[in-house]
Parts: sequence; C-alpha cells; structure tokens
Amino acid sequence: MKDLPDDGFHVFDTTLRDGAQREGINLTVADKLTIARHLDDFGVGFIEGGWPGANPRDTEFFARARAEIDFKHAQLVAFGATRKAGVRAEDDAQVKALLESGAPVITLVAKSHDRHVELALRTTLEENLAMVRETVAYLRSQGRRVFLDCEHFFDGYRANAGYAKQVVSAAHEAGAEVVILCDTNGGMLPGQIDAVVRTVLADTGARLGIHAQDDTGCAVANTLAAVDAGATHVQCTANGYGERVGNANLFPVVAALELKYGRRVLPEGALEEMTRISHAIAEVVNLTPSTHQPYVGVSAFAHKAGLHASAIKVDPDLYQHIDPERVGNTMRMLVSDMAGRASIELKGRELGIDLGGDRALVGRIVQRVKERELEGYTYEAADASFELLLRQEVEGRPRRFFRVESWRAIVEDRPDGTHANEATVKLWAKGERIVATAEGNGPVNALDRALRVGLERIYPQLATMELVDYKVRILEGKHGTESTTRVLVSTADGQGEWSTVGVGENVIAASWQALDDAYAYGLLRAGVDPQE
Repeated sequence: MKDLPDDGFHVFDTTLRDGAQREGINLTVADKLTIARHLDDFGVGFIEGGWPGANPRDTEFFARARAEIDFKHAQLVAFGATRKAGVRAEDDAQVKALLESGAPVITLVAKSHDRHVELALRTTLEENLAMVRETVAYLRSQGRRVFLDCEHFFDGYRANAGYAKQVVSAAHEAGAEVVILCDTNGGMLPGQIDAVVRTVLADTGARLGIHAQDDTGCAVANTLAAVDAGATHVQCTANGYGERVGNANLFPVVAALELKYGRRVLPEGALEEMTRISHAIAEVVNLTPSTHQPYVGVSAFAHKAGLHASAIKVDPDLYQHIDPERVGNTMRMLVSDMAGRASIELKGRELGIDLGGDRALVGRIVQRVKERELEGYTYEAADASFELLLRQEVEGRPRRFFRVESWRAIVEDRPDGTHANEATVKLWAKGERIVATAEGNGPVNALDRALRVGLERIYPQLATMELVDYKVRILEGKHGTESTTRVLVSTADGQGEWSTVGVGENVIAASWQALDDAYAYGLLRAGVDPQE
C-alpha cells in the first residue's frame, strides 16, 4: 500500500509542465522520467507530466512513465484543455489524447476571465460554461479523477466576479474534485488572495486549490495565504521553476506546511530528503542550484564568525529558525572544519557503508569532498562517484577493475564538412594489457565504445550497461577556453540507473573521468570483485 498522507490535502507538482516553461530549461524524455522519480521519492501526491497529444515528447513521456516507473507515492497527471467550442467532448481529439495517456488523473484548463473567453476562445460565456461542464462530466464517466485549473482567475474575478464564480460552480457540479484558482499573471498579493479564496469557497462550496506565479515575488506567500483561507490543494514546481520569474516553490511551501503549520503533507521521513531532491533536480535541468534558496540552499544555514558564531556555540537555535537536519541540510560554520560530518555519516548509512563513528575517518572524507568540490566536482546528483570515493577512504584503496595506461580521442575534419571520431584506450585488467580502438558519433561516444571493445571480453557484465544521459557544464575558470568543465553521466543496466561526475580542463578529459567511474560502479553493482 502506498504511504500517502490523507487525501484531504494535496501537494501537486507541475515541474514537468509549467516548470519546464522556464527560459533555459529544455527537458528530454529521459530528464522528465528522472525528475518524476525524484518527485515520487520526495512523496508529492500528484505529478503533472505534461500535455499528451500536444507534442510528441509529452506523449512519449506518458507511455514510458507507465511502463518504466512504479510510483510509490504519486499519481501521474495529464494536462489538457476542455473540449473545443461546438465539438462534443467524446469527439474532441485532444480530450481523446488525455484518455489515451493512461493517466489516472486529468487536469483541465479553462478560461475564467470573461474577456479571455470572448477574445481568445472566440465563443460565448455560456458555451464556455458548457465546455467545462461537459468535459469534466465525460472524463469522470471514463473513470478519471478530474481537477480544473481556472486560468487568470484572480484577474477575471476583479473584472467579473459573478462569471468567474460560475466557472468554479460549473466544474464543481459536473464532478471536478478540485477547482484551482490560478494567479496566471502573478500580480496578486497575499491579502488579495486570502479575501478572494474565502469568498469563492463560501459562495460555491467547491474544494479549492491555488496555483501562484511569482511575478510579485509572493508566490509562496500567496500559496500559504490561500491555505489560510481554506484551499486544500497547492500547485508548485521544484525550485520555483516556471515561465517568466517562476512558480510557487515546492520546497518552501511543503516545509512551511509541515514545520510551521504542523500539517502532514508528505510521507513519513520525506522532508529530510528535501535538500538532496532539490539539488538533484537542479542538476538534471542543468541549472546551478540556488545557494540562497530557503531551507535547501547551501547558505540557508551558513554562519560567519562573530556574534552569530559565538551564540551558535551556546545554542544553534539562537540564530536558526529550524534544525537544518529536518530538511536534509546542514549548519555550516564558515570558519569551522565541522561542517558536513553529519551529512557524510547519513549518506554512508544510506549507501550501506558503516563509518563506525570514526571521527578521523569522517573528517578525512569531509576534507576530501571539500577539496573535490573546490575543483568543481559535485556529488548531489552523482551518488555513484561519491560511493566510490567513500569506499576508497574506508577501505584505503580504490575500487577499480581496470587501470588506465593512456587514452586519446581524435576528431578528423573532412573537406565535405563531415567529421570522423576515433578513440584508442590502453588498459590493464586482470593482469592483461589491452589496447582497443573504436569509432563513434562524437569523441566521447568513441571513448565509450573503445572501453567496451577492450573490456567486455573480461567483464561481460558491461554488455548490459548503457549511457542514458550526458550533461556538460562550463564552470568558472581563468578565462575563455581555459574554464573548467564538469560532466555528469547517467548509466543504466536494465535494473536501475546511477550517475557519475568528472571534472577536467576540457570536455573530453571530464567525460573520461565520468565514464571511468560509471563502469567501475556498474561492475561493483553487478557483484564483481575488483580483486579477482
């Protein structure tokens, strides 16, 4: 049975749809699947996956999510519009696509601002109400849970409160479980949100939700104001990603609900995973995690020397509003060597590595991690690389299955504009020297193939492994092309996925490190003894 909080309050995540509209984010299907797994691990109740039928990527995501993800906590949600004007709901192609997605929950978007109905939809106010009623009723008759987003609700309410409330009532009476009031333009303030939600709740009797954009910097506050006024469904995105300046940030919202309101909205123990989940999703979308984000930023509980430090030595609560461990973060004394010990011990426990309370060992690992992070490494989204580092420190030797003598990658630019990519690796494995060469569709792919050519005979387990994702980030460096490069690689073996990191003076060197870790960890995961 799923470990779910009571259905009386919903945490609804729309990172994969609304969050993906942020400038600079372009999610692949693999990215969306990875983020969905992180969100499910975090314990949100609903994950809005996109708009099936609107584009091939979202259609593919729903098909693969059904086949590849066994959701432990969340229900998958498909997003789409009500039927078109003058078309029966059962005949509308887009409504059919929602059903074909297989999602158990469907969120419909409808116009609730009278001018948008007449100018954007080019239909009558009464026909818009019929579109809402009939689409909700039809999807309910097909066994789907239905939520309805009232787009531009608050602006529409100011223009024509009576009509905006009619849209809410139409959806509610047709069977929508929740009607979400959307501050689509993000222009509202908390007091305005509170007043409108209270009135609409009293006048319609509908169960209400809130969807807040952050254009005034008040999306989190507006979301909590709606909860104060009686809303029992909050729509958010991880790290506040979204169009323009973003959406209500999932992490401060749920932390406030759990820690300030005392309301259980996540499964037991999930809140302690919040910092890890936030940073992991940031790495997937290839954006640097915000250091000053509430609760989960690395600076959220950082203290410099002076008055704060002196007080914290007496009692950390004197300068912290919560214990950072409650959200998976750590307090940092910027002049202390104590930062990070608890995180290392907890992570070791999670990975099945008992550090045995050895303070010297933990201190050595903390120092090693700090040194590596200074060089540009990050382990938030590269657990496999971190586990290899941890095992090396615990066991006093690296967990390696092969030793690299040298490698090279050649890119040949041909007169016809095409390129040839060739890589050669020289390795030692099980006492045998191996030289292997392969071609690929890029230098990194050529290196990957050369590794396989050289090692699959000795380690047949490598045949089940494949690279499923690859990301490059240019870090701060001296200048121009002398910048440091970080590469994150995700690898799968049919049973699961793992991520590794490499850092170097160029993308090829960084990629080689990530590949080296990826196959070392994969063989370790497969039960191969590196000492054989």
